[in-house]
Amino acid sequence: TMSRTTTALVVPELNGKFVLQQVYLDALQPDEVLVEIHASGICHTDLSCATGTLPCAPNAVLGHEGAGVVLEAGSAVTSVVPGDKVLLSFSHCETCTACTSGHPSYCHTFNDRNFGGSRPSVASGAPRTAMLTKEGGAPVHSSFFGQSSFAKHTLVHRSSVVKVAPDTDLALFAPMGCGMQTGAGAVLNSLDVKEGSSVAVFGVGSVGMAAVMAAAFKKAKTIIAVDLQPSRLELAKKLGATHGVIGSDPDVVEQIRKLAPPNGVNYAVDCTGVPAVVRTMIDSLGTLGRAATVGAPGPGRSVAVDIMEHLTFGKEYVGCCEGDSLPSKFIPYLMEMHAKGAFPLELFVEYYDVSEFEKAMEDSRSGKVIKAVLRW
Repeated sequence: TMSRTTTALVVPELNGKFVLQQVYLDALQPDEVLVEIHASGICHTDLSCATGTLPCAPNAVLGHEGAGVVLEAGSAVTSVVPGDKVLLSFSHCETCTACTSGHPSYCHTFNDRNFGGSRPSVASGAPRTAMLTKEGGAPVHSSFFGQSSFAKHTLVHRSSVVKVAPDTDLALFAPMGCGMQTGAGAVLNSLDVKEGSSVAVFGVGSVGMAAVMAAAFKKAKTIIAVDLQPSRLELAKKLGATHGVIGSDPDVVEQIRKLAPPNGVNYAVDCTGVPAVVRTMIDSLGTLGRAATVGAPGPGRSVAVDIMEHLTFGKEYVGCCEGDSLPSKFIPYLMEMHAKGAFPLELFVEYYDVSEFEKAMEDSRSGKVIKAVLRW
């Protein structure tokens, strides 16, 4: 259990800049798996943490769409053995009522486990330990989503590990762990979109594209993509959207009501987290319409709802974390959809060697690329 050296992308200060550095892995704990990372998707949550918009600390190793091969499994791990290919997702405690009822993304300690920066303490009052350290033993803000997969090797909490087939294309499927399951889960789980219904998706980055593909898979009749970039609306149409609306148009709600008569859509997903967009989404719901937000703006942001309109039209607005998915079941399900041609994420995944990480981050930030994946 000697300390192992590896390479990781570290955020030294919360200014959005990443540096490739040497770090040290702590000893493997019984409930952890040592994984050699082959690829890791870049998600906007990584970028928001790197600037401090979402909870983080300096000297952080982020990354939460990891994919790789198990090198060693702790004594309390039963789901995988060395040599297994795995996709990595969020961490959960496995014992609270949310976890035991099949809703681990609402784990009572979700924020602590996924954003806390160190291993959660098992016994109350026990000291928390860092999964990664720097030269001299200084702790690194890690255990991000139970994985911190912007690293060549990492220690992963067993709840984050999903075993996949030996022939799995790890780089292609790396984004399943967060972005893909979040967008698809919003449609399939949180909203339970029905065949023949109408759906609007606000913001068609990778999460929004997954929502569009899932709505098409559920045979929704009208699927309206809303985005600022016309090129994204074109791609959304290739993936199943029936209509595209430019998000900066002054009459977005009117356009949606025309496309989904008499008074708006049955379902809607917001992938932006922008309060003004959320308000537009709620306004574009029809009678008994149901909307979900998956976009994370950071703490303290709110949206005003017209209470009378909400009441008289029976509207619903729900939160959705990680697509309310159980990764061990939902990720294989999405991979089956892909095998049937119903989830062609290869149309928007772009690969970068880890040496090109600065370009990959910039292309993600600017929206030039919908889903960047780093290959280690």
